[in-house]
Amino acid sequence: MDMRSWRFLKASLVAVFALHAYFCHSDTAPYYSFVDEATSAPQVSYHDYIVVGGGVAGCPLAATLSETDNVLVLERGGSPYRKPSDTDKGNFLLTLLDPTPDSYAQAFITEDGVYNHRARVLGGGSVFNAGFYSHAEPDFIKESGLDEALVKDSYQWIEKKVAFKAPVLQWQSAVINGLLEAGVLPYNGFTYDHINGTKIGATIFDLDDHRHSAADLLEYANPKQIKVYLHATVHKIILTTEGIRSRPRAEGVIFEDAFGVKHTAFLTKDSKSEIIVSAGAIGSPQLLMLSGIGPAHQLEALGIEVVMDQPMVGQGMGDNTLNGLVIPSPIPVELSLVSSVGISQPVNYIESGSGLNLAPSFGQITKLLLPFLNQTTIGSLFDTRLRGGIIVQKAARPISRGHIELWSTDPNETPKVRFNYFQEPEDLRKCVQGIKTIINVVNSKAFSKFRYQEISTQLLLNLVAALPLNLRPRSLATALSLEHFCRDTVMTFWHHHGGCQTGKVVDHDYRVLGVDGLRVIDSSTFSFTPGTNPQAAVMMLGRAMGVRIQKGRYS
Repeated sequence: MDMRSWRFLKASLVAVFALHAYFCHSDTAPYYSFVDEATSAPQVSYHDYIVVGGGVAGCPLAATLSETDNVLVLERGGSPYRKPSDTDKGNFLLTLLDPTPDSYAQAFITEDGVYNHRARVLGGGSVFNAGFYSHAEPDFIKESGLDEALVKDSYQWIEKKVAFKAPVLQWQSAVINGLLEAGVLPYNGFTYDHINGTKIGATIFDLDDHRHSAADLLEYANPKQIKVYLHATVHKIILTTEGIRSRPRAEGVIFEDAFGVKHTAFLTKDSKSEIIVSAGAIGSPQLLMLSGIGPAHQLEALGIEVVMDQPMVGQGMGDNTLNGLVIPSPIPVELSLVSSVGISQPVNYIESGSGLNLAPSFGQITKLLLPFLNQTTIGSLFDTRLRGGIIVQKAARPISRGHIELWSTDPNETPKVRFNYFQEPEDLRKCVQGIKTIINVVNSKAFSKFRYQEISTQLLLNLVAALPLNLRPRSLATALSLEHFCRDTVMTFWHHHGGCQTGKVVDHDYRVLGVDGLRVIDSSTFSFTPGTNPQAAVMMLGRAMGVRIQKGRYS
């Protein structure tokens, strides 16, 4: 496939279902005196804590640790505040389609033939997701081993900076009432809690529609105790062993700046100093393997010195599937992101958005949807927002599991990723049930004014089946069987997890098993993604573990 074809297909993917990749920046971006380009870093430095990855977990973690100790944060991407605010909220495609080396999202295709992205920006995926903010279910808190009071305090700490009640306008109201008609009960109103039924959630967009990402949590940091370097790509963790039977210990990291110059950051000699990897579900296991912790046969094949044979690194990879419908509307719709959700535990979650801008997706997608675009002129601009919206389902707690495998020793290259979507029949059953719920919502009385009565739900299935949403082989029965529809039109929810799972790679304090001075704190440790959308729980985990690590250091 040539580059032009790849860009077109990527645009198609984003334009139809990537609501959660919407992008907006605040006009009142914070100024951080402690954030610099890695090119300004000294050749050698010493720190109490080194946090690899300034993402959704890394930012609150580092801010907390800096209250009492010297912290270095190494982020491979750039600043989320570098671009002016995009006043048209519908232009979220700009983020995922940005072809520059410094784009916020790094594109890749899984071995399953599904288009995907991973974050590379300070603030991680919270810089370009749909912004929905909702707490984790109680099961996740129990599994994480965190104290409930600490969890509550951590959520409140986050919500003072980045959480707001989500607005509910006409489209979202119709979806809410449609969910209730479809039996997704009870109605729970506005709540942070993850409970069965239909609810309004929170968002990280404020009342002026400005985004507040995890990077904003660095406002809590002690500027005298923290340093954040951007475009700092960590190549390996320095691990040392002394004596025949001694355990490996993390001593520092080697990172490269944007000019290709290598720097070394060491831990101070305090025995409680640590390196904490928060590079995400793909980046964290990748870095462990590049550092010599992983399946020995895979590391040896690439010439990586094996420090510890750990076959579970990179295993247990999961991703929540996304499938749904595009619904053209006979009347104008507002631009809306995810404001509400229908929760049917443990089967699926139903979310929606409307008024998406398809302007950058020239080609087959736009031609197919051309009759349903506004096609009006606003000033000198041609308005090509979808006159309608999307309703999608996220399959909860997928059983199907995959793995990652290194292509090379280049940390900038995304590893080979396979999620094995729908390998387990139970995951397929959840998807089918979710699509049935969406069909019931579309057919509901509450939603009737937003659909053409002459366009049946079968025709809506046909429309989605005709779109080039992935690179998977298609069945002739794609739109005739919901099982085939789910398999053939599957996309990612970008909720990757696993690879450094608790109990297999890390313990319940997130320490890497068999290694001293090294932890992993991010979604790579999860066995399932918490809540409907995991960002609230991941931010909470960063804050809570920062507090717990502080107490352990000074107790």
